[in-house]
Amino acid sequence: MIQTSDQQHLARLIVDLLNIDDVAPEDIDPDAILFDESGLGLDSIDALEIAVAIAENYGVHISAEDESTKEIFATLGNLTAHVMKESGRTSLAS
Repeated sequence: MIQTSDQQHLARLIVDLLNIDDVAPEDIDPDAILFDESGLGLDSIDALEIAVAIAENYGVHISAEDESTKEIFATLGNLTAHVMKESGRTSLAS
């Protein structure tokens, strides 16, 4: 459950954006399902807010119509990997 620095950065964005008070960003398991109660228990509105924030912060657009969107949003690890790949960044903190 150890997060990379990029996963920590994206976890902080998610926690701050969604005002999640009962979870510290560093406590989000990179492999936990984000939309499951064992993860963060997010819903489709949360996903939309996260997608908008990712577009604004990293220039990566995630389409609801894209077949891979469910897989991209499945875990913090998947989401981070997708943003890193699509943005061409070597670090999300920069």
